[in-house]
Amino acid sequence: MSQVTVRKQKRKKNHVRTRLIVFAVLAGILLLCSLFSAYLTPCDPYLQDLSNAKAAPSAAHLLGTDRYGRDMLSRVIIGSRTSIYSTLLLVAVVTVTGTVVGVFCGWQGGKWTDTVLMRISDMFLAFPGLVFAMAVAGVLGGGLHNAILALAAISWPKYARIARSQTLAQKEMPYIRAAVLAGSSTAKILFHHILPNIIGPILVTAMLDIGTMMMELAGLSFLGLGAKPPAAEWGSMMSDTRSLITTAPWVTLAPGFAIFLSVMVFNLLGDTVRDYVDPKSR
Repeated sequence: MSQVTVRKQKRKKNHVRTRLIVFAVLAGILLLCSLFSAYLTPCDPYLQDLSNAKAAPSAAHLLGTDRYGRDMLSRVIIGSRTSIYSTLLLVAVVTVTGTVVGVFCGWQGGKWTDTVLMRISDMFLAFPGLVFAMAVAGVLGGGLHNAILALAAISWPKYARIARSQTLAQKEMPYIRAAVLAGSSTAKILFHHILPNIIGPILVTAMLDIGTMMMELAGLSFLGLGAKPPAAEWGSMMSDTRSLITTAPWVTLAPGFAIFLSVMVFNLLGDTVRDYVDPKSR
């Protein structure tokens, strides 16, 4: 390999590392702001003032007020906690569930338990994702927790497939056979040998899914199957104010822009993590 090629690869790696730091800092800022949102709101996000309803953006209310006179900036800030941390909880649930099922199926490798669980995952994958989530959330009765359960039900098979394929590949490696011959227990092999070697692609997939999950969760709330008013959640806020899009557009655009900004940051972070972990994708 020539020195020119080596220098180019080093520049690319440094560029990816810089992007990773920038987007990780931006994502960290979003997480911190949402965590301490109760202390960052300039006004009470639930205080109604009908005499100041649908006020345009001004020095007193930077993003205006909604139909009940509530400060939109405060509602967007306080809604970040529900929208962002609900998404992170959802991604964590599907990642852990799918990985556990996939590793178990991969280790079984063709036994009846592997076949049954994979056919169940095929059944979930056969339905259009968001449509199936709407049906499940509707049956469960709506609400934020039920929306999370509905999206988790349609999202875990992807992680199970990834974990299973990676486990099948690792199971045939010499170091796994050596661990079996050494008398290591199944649990030790799975958690100390296989899982650390397959966690990379799973975490990258989870990072890339944060933005998608956030939009799907907001979509269910927009349709009335997620968070319910007066709870401050970006999707439900857009649903509650969609009739004012022509007369007071700021009440709908404010939470919409918050969703756009958060999804963009997490998508860019996920893309950069993928590039950093897998040099072939750069």
